[in-house]
Amino acid sequence: MAAKIRVLIVDDHHVVRQGLAALLRASDEVEVVGEATDGRDAVEKHASLHPDVTLMDLQMQGMGGVEAISRIRSAEPGARFVVLTTYDGDEDIYRALQAGAKAYLLKGMTIEELIDTIGVVHAGKSRIPAAIAEKLADRVSGQELTARELQVLERIVAGRSNRDAANDLGISETTVKTHVNSLLSKLGVADRTHAATLAIQRGIVHLK
Repeated sequence: MAAKIRVLIVDDHHVVRQGLAALLRASDEVEVVGEATDGRDAVEKHASLHPDVTLMDLQMQGMGGVEAISRIRSAEPGARFVVLTTYDGDEDIYRALQAGAKAYLLKGMTIEELIDTIGVVHAGKSRIPAAIAEKLADRVSGQELTARELQVLERIVAGRSNRDAANDLGISETTVKTHVNSLLSKLGVADRTHAATLAIQRGIVHLK
């Protein structure tokens, strides 16, 4: 009999984490070797447990999933991850895959699909559902926002004025207006309201 795939579950919602663990423990193919409550805990648990595959949530208090994946892979380049999240914005997908995730699943998937995906990733392959791949293609074909444009966009989403953003960032209001015009063009929207809406929908900015 083949050895079970050793899995670490990372999710800051206790009920979700416990539910996943219970479902996976009922499988003959997977062994749950540990659970982590956030990204920092995941880094520590991964270093001690060395799981074959880690199920990683993205949005968690403290250290998020993308940063945790990056930190773990810097220490263990061969570490393998399945992102399991409720977020399907193209920016979330892009950041997770750039960090090194091999699969991206939404939490509405079946347990059979999850176990199959764990097996695929354990075998060194990737799995991105068609709908997710389509969003990723849209993201890759778009124009990249600069770090400063992203900072300005975050303040637009927070309802800050150009003057407020200028004070926050230590730059002139004229410079903020230039960044606003540039990011509106890159996002393909006409005004700040649409920019804020699109930023949230795509996962470029998350509401705190």
